[in-house]
Amino acid sequence: MNVLFIDRVHPILEERLLSLNHRCDHNYECSYEELKTLLRDQEGLVLRSRLKIDSDILQAAPKLKFIARSGAGLENIDLKACEKLGIEVFNSPEGNQDAVGEHALGMLLMLLNHLYRCNQEVRQGIWRREENRGKELNAMCVGLIGFGHMGQRFAQKLRGMGCKIIAYDKYATHPAGFDDVAPVSLEELQARADVISFHTPQTPETRHYFDAQFIENCKNDIYLINTARGNAVCTESLLAGLKSKKVLGACLDVLEFETSSFERIEASEFPEAFKELCSYEQVLLSPHVAGWTQESLVKLSQFLADKIEARFKA
Repeated sequence: MNVLFIDRVHPILEERLLSLNHRCDHNYECSYEELKTLLRDQEGLVLRSRLKIDSDILQAAPKLKFIARSGAGLENIDLKACEKLGIEVFNSPEGNQDAVGEHALGMLLMLLNHLYRCNQEVRQGIWRREENRGKELNAMCVGLIGFGHMGQRFAQKLRGMGCKIIAYDKYATHPAGFDDVAPVSLEELQARADVISFHTPQTPETRHYFDAQFIENCKNDIYLINTARGNAVCTESLLAGLKSKKVLGACLDVLEFETSSFERIEASEFPEAFKELCSYEQVLLSPHVAGWTQESLVKLSQFLADKIEARFKA
């Protein structure tokens, strides 16, 4: 098969495809319109998130048999059109689930123990111990919204911390091997959780899932973690929660102000809500890198290669 790479991924994927006698082409700069022409004779497409693959693109690719997305989320691919056209879609959430779980845990521990502030103060010769007294995670209940690959792996990372773990997933059945994670309704999660972590895909249903009503429905004052998709959290509602102290802090690897390719935020167009968010020291931010480790770079390609090989091995 002819396979086109429009984003850079770890070379192990290409090496595996070549070993199966597939041809690999590359164009990392093509535009949306150029891609239509490039796909006329391609049977496979490898990408991350640079371009949206909609029905118009797919209609221009009569030979396309599969799309391989290096990563978990598939919101930039028209899955219904792919199904109608018989195009298989592969992703690789197995490749970065460990990275996401570790990043979420790291951000939470950093927030609970004021580590960012402590680091800055000590560097300036400021030695405040009582003001930087932390909170122990083992005294808390962590609620996971979404219990797929990412939610399950975060739960595994939390096991050694001694905290209670509960999970709500509207669509997935509770997997085997997680007897220590209680499946609950959304209402029970909101009644019990001290920490709420999002592990949901980007869909119309999950847009602004965390909003003013969600916060109001929480019995406890909460810490928020979002390593999923930025628009799951309404920033204006989060700000209101921070002001009222109903939200005690937030760990955000993703923001609703990101571009659809997740590559950047337009600094010249920062909304006031983002500027205000940055003024809170109890808000930790990272640039959509929870799943972005040296190891996940390799594993994302390895899992894609395994899936393509299993389906299309000559």
